[in-house]
Amino acid sequence: MKNEVLQSMTIEKATHSKINEVDFEQLTFGKTFTDHMFICAYKDGAWQTPKIVPYQPLTLDPSARVFHYGQAVFEGMKAYKDDNDQIWLFRPDENFERINKSSKRLAIPEFPEDYFFEGLKTLLHLEKDWIPKGVGSSLYLRPFAIATEPSVMASPADEYLFMIICSPAQAYYGGEVRVKIAQHYSRAASGGVGAAKAAGNYASQFYPTNLAKEEGYQQVIWTDADTHEYLEEAGTMNVFFRIGDKLLTAPNDDKILDGVTRKSVIALAQDQEIDVEVRRVRVDEIVEAAKAGTLKEIFGSGTAAVINPIVGFGYKDEKFELPRMEDSYATRFKEQLTAIQYNKADDPHGWRYKV
Repeated sequence: MKNEVLQSMTIEKATHSKINEVDFEQLTFGKTFTDHMFICAYKDGAWQTPKIVPYQPLTLDPSARVFHYGQAVFEGMKAYKDDNDQIWLFRPDENFERINKSSKRLAIPEFPEDYFFEGLKTLLHLEKDWIPKGVGSSLYLRPFAIATEPSVMASPADEYLFMIICSPAQAYYGGEVRVKIAQHYSRAASGGVGAAKAAGNYASQFYPTNLAKEEGYQQVIWTDADTHEYLEEAGTMNVFFRIGDKLLTAPNDDKILDGVTRKSVIALAQDQEIDVEVRRVRVDEIVEAAKAGTLKEIFGSGTAAVINPIVGFGYKDEKFELPRMEDSYATRFKEQLTAIQYNKADDPHGWRYKV
């Protein structure tokens, strides 16, 4: 039986749908949004009755704490439509747990599980026509929480909004991706908020990424803040390295995001008895492997991109190109993941979630 609060959840439908104004063949990632959004306020020490309303701007006081102290966390998810028009999510329990871990780290009240899943399902059924069919197409979901209490006092807020907005999506990255290994800037420090999906983590990446783009790269592979000797993440993705037939990736700690796609890739690799080492990966180890010709692949993993091959990298004054492989791990894992996500293959791990 649904929670009483959820039974009273209100749904205000949009008077006019924007869907016929959208060219689904020419989508720019994250620019087009559906007709409705989920919203729930926190005040007086409790989450209030959730509601679904037409997609619209927010009205916030200029002193809302999110603007001044950055209390903002978010998630990235996707809804998929199979050939029979059934709607699926991929491991949404992981996203729910992670946004609450992020919230806890930023002193934001954790969101109730029944509110999250019932709100998500209700919203997706309402927006089902916005979910494009076909492998590579999806409805990108952005749950997020922000501090809204008007005050510039440097302390946690007493009022918040939790929201879910939806954006139809095609492939996240286009073209070849080359990365610059960071020597000076870092994504996160030990004891910081690197493991949280906090808005500020992404803002701090933009400037060094812009510097890398000026040199002809598309992203940065971040290194540890203490020594810059160990590789951590690639842009907004977790990163994998293939040396010979062995797969390497950095361990989760308080600096690295616990990626849902990352842990899925590790599980798929282990299913196929591919040697996977989850350990600290030294920069010089990767550079030496590239010079020796044993570095076969680098690829990023994440919800938006799924699996994104990296064709080359730069470190200091050297540039390295990777071999083009027909049977790459990146291609194999992407095909296997998308087959599960779009209900085209068996799901032995129980990752699919029917809406």
